[in-house]
Amino acid sequence: MYGLLKELLPVKPSVSGREQGIRNLIKEKMLPLCDSLEVDAMGNLICLKKGKGSAPRRVLLSAHMDEIGFIVNFIEDNGFLRVAPIGGIDYTAAVGSLVIFENGTKGVLVCESDRKSAEAPKAEKCYVDIGAKDRREAEKRLRIGDCCALCPTLTRLAGDRVTGRPLDNRIGCAVVLDIAQRLNAPDDDIYYVFSVQEEVGCRGARPAAFGIAPDLALIFDVTATGDTVGAKPMAVKLGGGAAVKIKDSSVICDAAVVSDLLAVAKTERITAQCEVLTFGGTDTSAVQMSGMGCRAGAISIPCRYIHTGVEMISLADAKAAADLAICYLGGKLK
Repeated sequence: MYGLLKELLPVKPSVSGREQGIRNLIKEKMLPLCDSLEVDAMGNLICLKKGKGSAPRRVLLSAHMDEIGFIVNFIEDNGFLRVAPIGGIDYTAAVGSLVIFENGTKGVLVCESDRKSAEAPKAEKCYVDIGAKDRREAEKRLRIGDCCALCPTLTRLAGDRVTGRPLDNRIGCAVVLDIAQRLNAPDDDIYYVFSVQEEVGCRGARPAAFGIAPDLALIFDVTATGDTVGAKPMAVKLGGGAAVKIKDSSVICDAAVVSDLLAVAKTERITAQCEVLTFGGTDTSAVQMSGMGCRAGAISIPCRYIHTGVEMISLADAKAAADLAICYLGGKLK
């Protein structure tokens, strides 16, 4: 899993609506693992592995490719770039960070307010400084509509913990890739979907699911934890295993799917925990409500400090998520 992350994280910024960089890499990795592959009108990457069973179900396994970031909306005479947020930006965590644009240009995200102010940074007070001396020099490198994100990082910590960005949701993509590599000859038709624009309203997963009309879906994304100082009370913790989602603010997962996942985890001795998230949401809701509806569940990867430059996960939790999905779908662990 760590090897996959080392490949997936350094890809050029792939903010919502600009996922080409990460999509091209995943496409290359999925090509030998599936029977057909397509990119739909929204930009979702859809890969089909045909089932060997006599009456295969259509099973959708999905993780979103996009990341949060910024888009240039104005260039000032002094060369500073005003940027608007794409997705949920925590400016307190982001200010003072290096950013990188799609063309490789780097800069720093800073705030015009007094650094000693107790007031949290606001979007309209922040700008990117690429070192340009004036507008003309800045416009030689960038233009209105160009996107950037905090520079990607990946650092191993104690034990099996790693930190960096954008673990949301490159770790979900890594889990789905791992499943595709290890789930050989499935009975069901497996649609591996790497979706777009999740961070701006779960926009890509809905049309992808509509086109597939799955009988069953599992979504893979990060979830919050309740094990940090001052965190909202929550049963999910880092190192507690795969988090089987029961609900969040946007979805109530199929009860039978939840029950079956927990039963498989117990039988196969896969470390798992129950997730009830009182805020936020993932592509699970969009897939569940697409077309005439779908039996949908989610296997989440616990993550501390989501939407910061130091997101933190346990590699064992990510492996447990992949193991659980493989066993649930009738595969064998190796």
